[in-house]
Amino acid sequence: METKTPPQTLAPVDYNLTQHQTYAQGRALPPDAIRLYMARFAAHLPEARPLVGVDLGSGTGRFTPGLAEAFGGPIYGVEPADGMREAAEAGSGHPAVRYLAGRAEAIPLPDGVADFLLMFLSYHHVADKPAAAREIARVLRPGGRFILRSTFKDRIPHHWWRDYFPRSWEIERAMFPSEAEAQALFGAAGFRTVAVEHMELPLDEDLAAAVARLKLRAVSVFEHMTEAELDEGFARMDADLAAGTLEERGTYGDFIVFERAIA
Repeated sequence: METKTPPQTLAPVDYNLTQHQTYAQGRALPPDAIRLYMARFAAHLPEARPLVGVDLGSGTGRFTPGLAEAFGGPIYGVEPADGMREAAEAGSGHPAVRYLAGRAEAIPLPDGVADFLLMFLSYHHVADKPAAAREIARVLRPGGRFILRSTFKDRIPHHWWRDYFPRSWEIERAMFPSEAEAQALFGAAGFRTVAVEHMELPLDEDLAAAVARLKLRAVSVFEHMTEAELDEGFARMDADLAAGTLEERGTYGDFIVFERAIA
């Protein structure tokens, strides 16, 4: 049952502490899921190849090589956390990919270099969002596309694990913007909204493996929970898994496609 409590102020997540060690495994996606995302993104990008892209907040490179395979590149993975970037360089290399130290408010690329830019579940970590919007506009060519894959607080998915960690609703309402807030912020930086996508995500057929990945805690909402909350939630989850009563439900992923103004 979703609880309704006042939103809280969240501390920044430091991915150099532990998450860089487990993120790639904890948030791994099968090749079919990567291809599904690439196909959905391609529907909003030019048909010409190659396309120059930026994976902003690229982490351990979960999507960066897939972007290079789908769109030709070069693809620049821009990531502020040294540990995440080192993991990407070690495990997610590609001839058309280059990983760079940088952040959304200071992207180390020239003006107008990119045909498209993707932020995949990294926008909520940005400290100065208006500055980031201006930087994204600077790096994109006129008419370039910006794909913002994010959770939005007015449409938080009821993941299969959500009921085991009920305060996650409150945390994610504080963590994420609404769709309207995101559109207004990027509109002020000269972007127009091209599309809002609500895509269904494939189910994980192996619940035991899904539980094992979740226990790696490579989900930023867990960074804002107590050890007692996490221990209690995982204990109940383990009990339901052993009893055969743990159920996976369908879920979805949302993204907004923006276009940089041409003039």
